[in-house]
Amino acid sequence: MTIALLILGVACVVLGVMLLPMPAVPALGIIFVGVFVTAWADDFARIGWFSLAVMLALTVFGSIADNVATLIGARRAGASWWGVAGAGVGMLVGLVFGLPGLIVGPAIGAFAFEYVRNPDFRAAGWAGAGGVFGFLLGIVAKSAFGMLIVGIAAFTYFFY
Repeated sequence: MTIALLILGVACVVLGVMLLPMPAVPALGIIFVGVFVTAWADDFARIGWFSLAVMLALTVFGSIADNVATLIGARRAGASWWGVAGAGVGMLVGLVFGLPGLIVGPAIGAFAFEYVRNPDFRAAGWAGAGGVFGFLLGIVAKSAFGMLIVGIAAFTYFFY
C-alpha cells in the first residue's frame, strides 16, 4: 500500500508539472494532491503538517495569482474597469473554445468592452494587448509557484 501511494503521489506531481503551462487547468491543485499523497505514504514522517500547510497556502495564492493576472494585465495596459471586466468575460467565454479561446478570449473581451465604453481603437487595442500579457504573466506565475511547491516538497522529503 505504501509503495502504491508513493507511486500515485509522484505521478500526480509529475502530471501537475506537465499541466502548468495549460490555462484553466488546476495544475497547482494536482501538484498539491500529489505531495499530500506522497506525505501520506510515509505517515507524514518526511513531509509534515507544517510543510503541507505552507504548500497549501502557496497553492491557493498561486491559483489566485494565475486567475487575476489577466485582469491586472489589462488594467496596467490602461484599460478602464470596463476593459478589465471584458477581459474576465472573454476568459469565461473563451473556455468554450478550448486553448485558442483561452488565449484570445481575454484580449477580445478587453478590446470589445473598452471600445464600447470609449470608441478609441488604439486605447482598446492596448487594453486587449494587456489582457494577453496578463494571461502570459499568469502562466509564468503559476509555473513559478508550482516549481516552488515541488522544490519545497523535494527538499523536505530528501533533506529535512
